[in-house]
Amino acid sequence: MPEMDSNEDKKMMAPPSPAKRRAIQLVDSIKKGLVVIGTALFIFVCARNSIHWHIQKFWGASGNFWQNCWQKIHVNVFGEDDLLIGVVGTLVVLISIFWLANIGLVILEVTGRPKALLKYKIQEDKNVPVDKEKLKKAVWLVIFNQTVIGIPFVCIAYYVMKWRGCTFRAEDLPTFHWTLCELIIFSLVEEVFFYYSHRLFHHRLIYKHIHKVHHEWTAPIGIISIYAHPVEHVFSNLIPPALGPIFMGSHLASAWLWFCIALLSTTVAHCGYHFPLLPSPEAHDYHHFKFTQNYGVLGVLDRLHGTDNQFRASKQYQRHVLLLSLAPLTEQIPDSPKKKPE
Repeated sequence: MPEMDSNEDKKMMAPPSPAKRRAIQLVDSIKKGLVVIGTALFIFVCARNSIHWHIQKFWGASGNFWQNCWQKIHVNVFGEDDLLIGVVGTLVVLISIFWLANIGLVILEVTGRPKALLKYKIQEDKNVPVDKEKLKKAVWLVIFNQTVIGIPFVCIAYYVMKWRGCTFRAEDLPTFHWTLCELIIFSLVEEVFFYYSHRLFHHRLIYKHIHKVHHEWTAPIGIISIYAHPVEHVFSNLIPPALGPIFMGSHLASAWLWFCIALLSTTVAHCGYHFPLLPSPEAHDYHHFKFTQNYGVLGVLDRLHGTDNQFRASKQYQRHVLLLSLAPLTEQIPDSPKKKPE
């Protein structure tokens, strides 16, 4: 009898088989996907029942506030020229949002001020201070990607969106509810196309020629979000977020809103600081630190394919939460003490 118990204990302690491990990953991925969609639907329901009443005072109910704003932009600024607002307007929005989000981070990296923010740095021993020559190189490539690569891409995207029936008129602005639904779909579409394109660029035959540029920064900073080889910039940074609005035939205003959210999200993911009340950048920071973990945006496909296993066993995963206090998570969840050599 004791021998039987011992055998049972060994079976229980044995690592799960590959098939069982895949099944666990699939279940976990579904759970994570449901959490993402469920959270979005929860916000949708709250917006419908409470926030919606207040928002509608501005969006589509009280004096058509948003329609009037868009009408002024479309008519007064761009003269009802769809090509002008679709190309020039989009470029102005994208470039402005990116640099407004990053200028403060660049100043922080270069000057180290305000010092009170330095305690939120994730990789405390990296980029302190930032290498100015390396930063200058990054800025030039970012500008190249935004102009030489970005302008032709936006022109092509404009005609594709027109072909898909995307509209630009104020009277066609979507409702608040429909906009929320679109944002959920845009997020899921981006997750799929970004994950697989990003993982493809990590293939050993491709990585050294293309994606290695982005990974020159093992401790990322905000502008590194679009510091990439032009080929990668097109297939990982531009196409995945553009596909959602194209698939949905969305209004240009919805596309602008989504592009702003995507740019702010990737800036936070690369910023290198875990600030209070901002989404956690720990997952993508860990990707730059380890290279082979966390390829996605939402983490749903990472869970499915097991490309977050090492991350989930790390201190960084424990810190991968919304910081609701002023105490940095590196203090709340400190690294394990290093073992002294015997």
